[in-house]
Amino acid sequence: MRIKVNLFLIAIFSLGLLINGCTSTSDGSSKRTQLVVFGAGSLIIPFSDLEKSFEEKYPNIDVQAQYHGSIQVMRHATELHEPIDVVATADASLVPMLMYNITDPESGIPYADWYIKFGTNNLAIAYQKDSKYSSELTVENWFEILARADVRVGLADPRFDAVGYRALMVYALAGEYYHRPTIFTEMFNGQFTFPLGIFTDQGITIVTVPEILETKPRSHIVLRGASVELIALLESGDLDYAYEYESVIQQHMLSMFTLPDELSLGDAAYEGFYNTVEVDEDFQRFASVKPVFRGEQIGYGITIPSNAPHPDEAALFISYLLSPEGRAIMEKNSQPLFDPAIGVDYQNIPASLQQYCSP
Repeated sequence: MRIKVNLFLIAIFSLGLLINGCTSTSDGSSKRTQLVVFGAGSLIIPFSDLEKSFEEKYPNIDVQAQYHGSIQVMRHATELHEPIDVVATADASLVPMLMYNITDPESGIPYADWYIKFGTNNLAIAYQKDSKYSSELTVENWFEILARADVRVGLADPRFDAVGYRALMVYALAGEYYHRPTIFTEMFNGQFTFPLGIFTDQGITIVTVPEILETKPRSHIVLRGASVELIALLESGDLDYAYEYESVIQQHMLSMFTLPDELSLGDAAYEGFYNTVEVDEDFQRFASVKPVFRGEQIGYGITIPSNAPHPDEAALFISYLLSPEGRAIMEKNSQPLFDPAIGVDYQNIPASLQQYCSP
């Protein structure tokens, strides 16, 4: 009987150890901190690697990441009021535009009063080797080929994703660059139920996006809510071309047509030229702010919302991103970074992060 009882106690003790091992962390705490990160879709691959490395270094933190188009990321933070610890967007200008100007209903203070521009990119055109007319592409005719009725072109929805409105900027800039003002209309006229608009006002070319943006049945443009959704369609042959960031194209090992620096939105030397175009959402997309997007060098932004449940752990995540280890991970995944990162409203940036950026 004693042997049976002892075996029973050993079994119970072993089960307890097993359960404890599944629910405890290395420091004996009963639960890992759930760090919620919302990021732009183009960050999925580099941030997935970053998350794995970060969690190995900080096993008490469990990163819970979601990825959306950059405008959708902002909507989750400022309109749906979700408890988010880190916001990382492919368009840094969205932070002051939306998070500075919209207040948390519980605290009455803005969702953010600082951000760090940590990365950049170039807009490019992704394709497969068997994409229609790909062997004919040149810097002088790419816009003509993509405008052909039998060519299927993927475009991220400019109402939700920064790639979408940046692609519209490329066409607006191309009209000036090639001295051919019809380039925009050649591509987009007749493709949508409610058309995109384009006009010039005081030297600025303005593109307007309607509230309802849907393609016509025979349109050669394929619209998706986020640019990363176009990758699978391109790989399956349902698309011939798609507008993507260079980093995403390289991560997926697709063929890439590189746009001139004057059009790629990635070269600071052409900032003045980029500034001559603007995309306006011709409706009230957010309750208190009507977004207006001015052409500029692509800049990725990151911040900690004022209502973040775990601001200290969020700062730790951002510091890891900006550290030599984090930079190596991002660069391995073809994601260009500013060196140093640029701190905007530097005086409000947490002290632990100021060392990683310049004012």
